[in-house]
Amino acid sequence: MTDADPVRLYRTVRLIRRFEERAVELVHGGQIVGGIHPYLGQEGIAAGVCAALGADDVIAGTHRGHGHVLARGADPARMLAELCGRVTGLNAGRGGSMHAADLSLGVLGANAIVGASGAIITGAVWAHRRRGRDTVGVSFFGDGAVNEGMLLEAFNLAALWRVPVLFVCENNGYATTMPVAGAVAGSITGRAAAFGLPAVGVDGQDPETVRVAAAAAVDRMRAGGGPELIEARTYRFDVHHTFEHAVRLDYRPPDEVTRGRARDPVDIQGSRLADTDRAAVDAEVEDTLDAAVRFALESPEPDPADALAYLYGSGMTARTGGG
Repeated sequence: MTDADPVRLYRTVRLIRRFEERAVELVHGGQIVGGIHPYLGQEGIAAGVCAALGADDVIAGTHRGHGHVLARGADPARMLAELCGRVTGLNAGRGGSMHAADLSLGVLGANAIVGASGAIITGAVWAHRRRGRDTVGVSFFGDGAVNEGMLLEAFNLAALWRVPVLFVCENNGYATTMPVAGAVAGSITGRAAAFGLPAVGVDGQDPETVRVAAAAAVDRMRAGGGPELIEARTYRFDVHHTFEHAVRLDYRPPDEVTRGRARDPVDIQGSRLADTDRAAVDAEVEDTLDAAVRFALESPEPDPADALAYLYGSGMTARTGGG
């Protein structure tokens, strides 16, 4: 099931990079209201992990989740429309940046609750397995989640019930502005080991390295093994949230940022391609995103009269409040 094609892996990394850069431009232009948490610099993790999954597998991400959704194969045009709050978005413009989902692809949603993806995916995969399905799940989360009780409870239940969940910690060194060294006692892989989960640390800047580690874990889990954890060490190239472009928080030394940006997953994976292949992918991605921006900005905004729609899965319409 693993997609080891270096060209397709590069395309995913490049697509996420340029999608995020375009999205930041739309934030600054006022078309995306409220800002986003850019995934810039971490693209190799989503791309590598999702390349190791099968069609029936499921994932859940974080507030920094655009990359996870795109790596799973979501339509960039509908994803961008979702960020712009348009009715043509993946979730009719109601999920936005931090709650985008595509159930047809097994994307159970980005999530603004830190650490929530672990519980969501553990429960979902357990239910699939109870129905006899060969489903594996991935929970993406950041280093700031490893002290959250919800995530640790998910580790515990996944280990007890041998639920095949790959827990992927995207350790970019900061929980918002808090350095990981000031927040995490012991180690991140040690958290998993305490529950009996095999755990490995990998270079999250190298998409192929991530893919190989994820594929090995997925193969073991699909063959009957229990959950595992990958700590993907990475670096966030841009701000935690785009509001920082205005307020200019000062918490990362300039020389650290320079060192972190020196290992770019786009260039690392791009170096494995012939120049002509890389140029062709770059051009195709630009065309795709040009069309995506047009689609998003030309799509209608929601009708305020429909504000209470979609509250119930049954389709029942909510009543308006009394006067």
